[in-house]
Amino acid sequence: RRVRGLNRSSQYTYPIMQKQSIFETLDSILKKRIMIIDGAMGTEIQQYNLSAADYRGEEFKNHPSELKGNNELLSLTKPDIIYQIHKAYLEAGADIIETNTFGATSVAQGDYKTEHLAYRLNLVSAQLAKKAAEEVTKLDPNKPRFVAGAIGPTTKTCSLSPSVEHPEVRNITFDDLVKTYDEQIRGLLDGGVDILLIETVFDTLNCKAAIFAVQQVFDDPKYHLIPLFISGTIVDKSGRTLSGQTSDAFLTSIAHAKPFCVGLNCALGALEMRPFIERISNIASCYVSCYPNAGFPNAMSRYDQTPEIMAPLIKEFAVSGFVNLVGGCCGTRPKHIEAISKAVGGLPPRIPKTPDNRLMVSGLETLVFTQDIPFVNVGERCNVTGSLRFSNLIKKGNYEAALSVAIDQVNDGAQILDVNVDEAMLDSKTVMSKFLRLIATDPMVAKLPIMIDSSKFEVIEEGLKVCQGKCIVNSISLKEGEADFIKKSKLIRRYGAATVVMAFDEQGQATDVDRRLEICKRAYHLLTEKAGFPPQDIIFDHNILTICTGIEEHNEYALNFLNATKLIKKELPLVKVSGGVSNLSFSFRGNEAIRSAMHSAFLYHAIKEGMDMGIVNAGALPIYSDINPLLLELVEDAIFNRNPEATEKLLEYAQANKGKKHVKEIKTEEWRTKPVNERLTYSLVKGLHTFIEADTEEARKLFNHPLRLIEGPLMEGMNVVGDLFGSGKMFLPQVIKSARVMKKAVAYLIPFLEAEKAKNRLSGDNVVEETYAGKILLATVKGDVHDIGKNIVGVVLGCNNYKVIDLGVMTPCDKILDTAIAEKVDIVGLSGLITPSLEEMVYVAKEMQRRGMTIPLLIGGATTSRIHTAVKITPNYKSPVIYVQDASRSVVIVGSLMDKDESNRADFIEDIDLTYSEIRDEHYASLQEKKYLTLQRARDKKLFIDWSSIKPPVLCVD
Repeated sequence: RRVRGLNRSSQYTYPIMQKQSIFETLDSILKKRIMIIDGAMGTEIQQYNLSAADYRGEEFKNHPSELKGNNELLSLTKPDIIYQIHKAYLEAGADIIETNTFGATSVAQGDYKTEHLAYRLNLVSAQLAKKAAEEVTKLDPNKPRFVAGAIGPTTKTCSLSPSVEHPEVRNITFDDLVKTYDEQIRGLLDGGVDILLIETVFDTLNCKAAIFAVQQVFDDPKYHLIPLFISGTIVDKSGRTLSGQTSDAFLTSIAHAKPFCVGLNCALGALEMRPFIERISNIASCYVSCYPNAGFPNAMSRYDQTPEIMAPLIKEFAVSGFVNLVGGCCGTRPKHIEAISKAVGGLPPRIPKTPDNRLMVSGLETLVFTQDIPFVNVGERCNVTGSLRFSNLIKKGNYEAALSVAIDQVNDGAQILDVNVDEAMLDSKTVMSKFLRLIATDPMVAKLPIMIDSSKFEVIEEGLKVCQGKCIVNSISLKEGEADFIKKSKLIRRYGAATVVMAFDEQGQATDVDRRLEICKRAYHLLTEKAGFPPQDIIFDHNILTICTGIEEHNEYALNFLNATKLIKKELPLVKVSGGVSNLSFSFRGNEAIRSAMHSAFLYHAIKEGMDMGIVNAGALPIYSDINPLLLELVEDAIFNRNPEATEKLLEYAQANKGKKHVKEIKTEEWRTKPVNERLTYSLVKGLHTFIEADTEEARKLFNHPLRLIEGPLMEGMNVVGDLFGSGKMFLPQVIKSARVMKKAVAYLIPFLEAEKAKNRLSGDNVVEETYAGKILLATVKGDVHDIGKNIVGVVLGCNNYKVIDLGVMTPCDKILDTAIAEKVDIVGLSGLITPSLEEMVYVAKEMQRRGMTIPLLIGGATTSRIHTAVKITPNYKSPVIYVQDASRSVVIVGSLMDKDESNRADFIEDIDLTYSEIRDEHYASLQEKKYLTLQRARDKKLFIDWSSIKPPVLCVD
């Protein structure tokens, strides 16, 4: 009762905060030292052995439902106990205590039929914690204590189905969660909390609903903005939340909330949490928190990790520079907090990372737009207007079969999945929601970010409410005016999405260069200055329009897009450019040969001008350099409008080739007559698997050993693929098709390789005991599913008498290192195709160093390079780290590292170290600011030769 009488006007004001906002106060403390948050509330409540009557108290003695276990209710029925628990944590050294409101939402309280108490529970719990914090602060005004309003995940999940039979079903909606969180947040704020803490996030969509509610509440002028902390929960050693997201994807999905502090709590002990908190520490631009459990619960659901065991583990996080705020979760008590406080006392806090200004979007995994990804493919087939198959399946209600269209897009190399269900006879809002929920159940598809594509904003919004990742909205424009544009932009931002902006305004569609640039500039300034959009989350689609229509003014459309793209990327920093490529060739619908040639040629030039992404079935496009020269010339005449007769000539070409049904067979006969090594290269480049086994068999007979075929013609073919990709003439989906063909060829050769190995092991009639030249561990790092290069390296090494332990794909760091130690391997090889793999490789190197390992480390994969290995990976590991360019180099490098002559081995390692040191020096020198002379000054310093002082030689002529 005493607590209920406390009101905000009587609250104590900390001396240190009298001239500072709460943001400034926390910031000033966190810059100086590591702060401490309290331990478990439930664990302490258990020590009191409360009865059912204690939970009920006088007020609820006749409540119709069971109340024992409703810890939040104790703020009303046993306030003195809750108050004493708060005081105990504060006296143990906690800077921040959490309110007893983890389950104080109407949703969670519904289990006890006390949902009507939700607001009151939050209000009173906040007042209790505030009273305790104020009293302890009065004893030492120079060490203010703070109250964090605890916002739990509720007892329901928005991303997972409660029904195995109906995977698209959910037991709660986004709107319901926003409503329940809104009520809780208002109670916490009215009770006087200093911080809002969304914690134990096992479903990011629940967290996004809480963020939405937080921002909605702060729209109310009654409330002043306070810091928002967010803490996720990694449920096991896979490094994912319960709803399947990686820690990177989780951070990407909540970045729009601009949390003051982000981190992890619960589920794991400190030892198991280490790699995941390190990952968050490496990428978070805000402060980082970590409050793990006291280990894992025993058979009696008790936590055995003592303060003496736990505190050193937390201290190691601080020593490594991972954290700004530490404490405990399940199983931790005031003694744990006291020990942790002493352990980290005096240690410097982590320095937040510089904000990353690259576009990042996410599904279960994050896609980062980096410079080494020249073009991002948006899968276009999950569109009822663009795919007859998808449309028919959706209209029939066959959503499971429609999901297979999405799976095909993933297999074909789509990096983002566009979903459009706008159709007059469909309830698009319902269909969008159901299909996206179904997508969430398939990890293969759900890992991709979703582009929610609709001309109806209510459909877009419905899609945003069912996706836990950071989506892309397609699209908004200025055609309804600025007020409408800003309103929609702010809402998209609140849902945490990036957006495509079309070059439309109140006057209509932009077609010429000046209008395109004018509209994009106007939209850019409205988004960044009035809607709070970071520029990297803006994607301009300034209209790829149809050419060759017979209307003269349309002839400039493609060239206008190219020229405008270049200007947009130059004048609007960090934005991306996208477009629907198929629009370009609509005049030739029905003639796929011309259409695909137009798309391939257009993309080749558009990417050079700065186009970053596009809705296109890139896997079906011809390689630019393979387009018939005559057709390519005609297509580029049309694209660049360099021939007024381009349209007529393309029509003539189309007519001349109409009805030639056997063109493909004739072409096939032509390349099938070439030498077998050229046929292998052709199949690899084209991604054709029809003849690959037959050609591999023919080529095998030409070599004494099947390994030589892999190291020779097959690797040469893949090198051609690499060169074409590097020059922008192939796209990632096409490269993936090539890799699959390579994989099939190698798989065909495996039995022959095994037979040869078996034969070599035989000596007369006796089997010689198998001995190996060395033991090599290979793994594709966590977050990466690509393995073709790694598999080839394994085959090559295996054929050279090395025992290969292949851990497969998506391999966590701990598994790699634990296996390496257990198997006593001689060398560890890491592989990866995607850019995030590079960061994971750096992490593995750091962990090898931290564990005191000395095993050589090999680095390989499509995105790896010698410079990245030398600059980013090698400095983190004192033992040899060597970049392996391709499988053919692996045997030489491994042989040198395994050389029994120690002087030869030492010389090899010394040469590598010297080479990598020079590479690092050159790299860092290139980063130094260059001071340029003026043109006139440079001319003044030109080399002057006084020719008059030089006597020319005398030539003797016979």
